[in-house]
Amino acid sequence: MNHENVATLKGGMTVLVMMLALGGCRFGEDRQAMLEAANLKKAAYCMDVIENQHDLEAARQKCFAETYIQHSPHVSDGRDAVLEVFASRFEKYPNYSMELKRTAADGDLVWMHMHTKREPQALGYAVINIFRMKDGKFAEHWNVGQPVPEESANDNTMF
Repeated sequence: MNHENVATLKGGMTVLVMMLALGGCRFGEDRQAMLEAANLKKAAYCMDVIENQHDLEAARQKCFAETYIQHSPHVSDGRDAVLEVFASRFEKYPNYSMELKRTAADGDLVWMHMHTKREPQALGYAVINIFRMKDGKFAEHWNVGQPVPEESANDNTMF
């Protein structure tokens, strides 16, 4: 092989290696996007099962990891503790419901902006839940919330 052919071959190999590497990056990005979409879909399903259908047994089986970690200071740690909070809530407020307003995901984290109501006519609460997902289940949870006021200092809604 002459010098010109070797240079062309090396250049072609470099381009091939770069294309394979970029294709691998694209595959990784696609896989990440698919995981995030699946986590969002599962989290939305679980929140509906819990907050609207009040099906805590389905939630126990399909939505919460056995080693669920709770960061809300008013709820004990663990899957059973959080399910007990929901059971008590639904006993006291049988018409309790939520509406998802927006969701987002980044890696194994899912954010959910929700409007929850104890009764249909209530102003309710604006809630942000953050879940770490593992194997399609809630593995860890953080949240913040505040009541929806009757009056606001601005014309924007909380949703």
